[in-house]
Amino acid sequence: MQNITRLFDFPYHQQKTYSLEKAFVSKTNGEWTAISTKEYLDKANAISRGLLRLGVAPNDKIALISMTNRTEWNIMDIGILQLGAQNVPIYPTISEEDYAYVLNHSGASYCFVSCGEVLEKINAIKDQVPHLKDVYSFDTLEECKNWSEVLELGKDPGNQEEVEQRKDGVKGEDLATLIYTSGTTGRPKGVMLSHSNIVSNVLSSQKRVPFEHGASALSFLPVCHIFERMILYLYQYCGITVYFAEGLDKISENLKEIQPNVMTVVPRLLEKVYDKIIAKGSGLSGLKKTLFFWAVKLGLRYEPYGANGWWYEANLKLARKLIFSKWQEGLGGNLTTMVSGSAALQQRLSRVFGAAGIPVMEGYGLTETSPVISVNDERNGGWRIGSVGRVIDDVEVKIAEDGEILCKGPNVMMGYYKDPEKTNEVIKDGYFHTGDIGEIDSDGFLRITDRKKEMFKTSGGKYVAPQILENSFKQSRFIEQVMVVGEGEKMPAALIQPNYEFLFDWADRHKITLGANSDIVLNDKVLQRIQEEVDKANEKFAKWEKVKQFRLTPEVWTVDDGHLTPTMKLRRKIIKEKYINLYNDIYGHN
Repeated sequence: MQNITRLFDFPYHQQKTYSLEKAFVSKTNGEWTAISTKEYLDKANAISRGLLRLGVAPNDKIALISMTNRTEWNIMDIGILQLGAQNVPIYPTISEEDYAYVLNHSGASYCFVSCGEVLEKINAIKDQVPHLKDVYSFDTLEECKNWSEVLELGKDPGNQEEVEQRKDGVKGEDLATLIYTSGTTGRPKGVMLSHSNIVSNVLSSQKRVPFEHGASALSFLPVCHIFERMILYLYQYCGITVYFAEGLDKISENLKEIQPNVMTVVPRLLEKVYDKIIAKGSGLSGLKKTLFFWAVKLGLRYEPYGANGWWYEANLKLARKLIFSKWQEGLGGNLTTMVSGSAALQQRLSRVFGAAGIPVMEGYGLTETSPVISVNDERNGGWRIGSVGRVIDDVEVKIAEDGEILCKGPNVMMGYYKDPEKTNEVIKDGYFHTGDIGEIDSDGFLRITDRKKEMFKTSGGKYVAPQILENSFKQSRFIEQVMVVGEGEKMPAALIQPNYEFLFDWADRHKITLGANSDIVLNDKVLQRIQEEVDKANEKFAKWEKVKQFRLTPEVWTVDDGHLTPTMKLRRKIIKEKYINLYNDIYGHN
């Protein structure tokens, strides 16, 4: 453990300890293709030698942009880092304008892209990035150099000694990567993370996850996000075979093919999985349907460690045998742990998946903290539903007077690239100010209550925490996305994107004819039904917090259209701008 101080030490540790036949597995031309740990390192060293011959110097920046996670990304990552250069991963779905900004701000000299779709965006802005020397693609494209040319350039091991010298020159405290936060407002900020930042986070997180050598994992969350990237290093450290999903649309198919033991998830994915399961259950009839919803109802009351008593546990055992075993089969049959991050997980999902024997361990962190600050652990009583677990080793958390979570430790970023002013705004006296509001209970479990920046005051001077309201509203099957508004206004209100798929099913069952989405959002019966859902969700909130009015949006909120960040968080400013007419209609503004 002591000899791991830099990110490229992880694959060498894997080779020495486990030497996997299948380190990474990607699907090419319909076939799963694996590379061993040895091949992984051989190719990474060839990339290092090739980049050296291209003139890549220490501290040069190399951009990696991939639509999906894939083996090549990881080979490039190690090949770049070994030279003391830095990897700049970029979200594939950001705008061309943001591409130009990130490439210019980071000063990237080379760019490696996954496919034609990304290349098109790069080609559109290449003229605006004068220092970009060349672009290479992982896929074979006629109009672009292929990454295999760099491998070929590094085939001759004649300069391997220089690679070794470069490796020896890299220290733990050196910059490893620039990660540009997608940000819900303004320009992306380049988070500077050192080798030590991420290595410390991997080693401390490892103590909290039941990952064992020989297991397999499915990776699909964007690797340009630090959560999945840190997990990939953790998989390497633990000797776990990593399969890369073909894409979000193929996840259920890939789960059945691979039958993984672990995977990381975001709440949005679990919400969709749950909705699909419930939709299937609704299609059943008679005794089967009764049993299905009996099991779901039971699951929604689930508490870990048998806290509900023997009678509940006896029922649960039966429900697992009759109903929940089929849920497990749908997720491949071997999934024992899911780790969730990036946004708040609804308690009903924690309970129902826990009851189904596929527990979700919710954690908490930010790009600026490499990312993990705390995480639940099912072992030794370390799981508390509704919390984000206990703080990991070597990290210190304190709650400021206004409730903000402050974090100190080896995982806290070096700062924002070329922006000391913004760095000093968030790091004070060694503590990183997270912008989240939370509390630590008497057993040491951290709970997040809201985003400090997202809380707002109504004109009556009352504070409203929108995320809590939104999570409650999204428990309705009629509501796909929701944004609570009302800053400086007399009351909270909501912009709602209905779950159109479910809405059409509901309309069919009730013999209601629905037209286009633009008509649906004005349909009296739809509005009346969603009002019932709003009233129900409002019940648990104080009078000043209740959503008094709502408007439905005809569009489905997506990353590509700018409604959501790549990690599925709401871009509040953009959503409000897009639907300013609906907002003004709610509050009677002209």
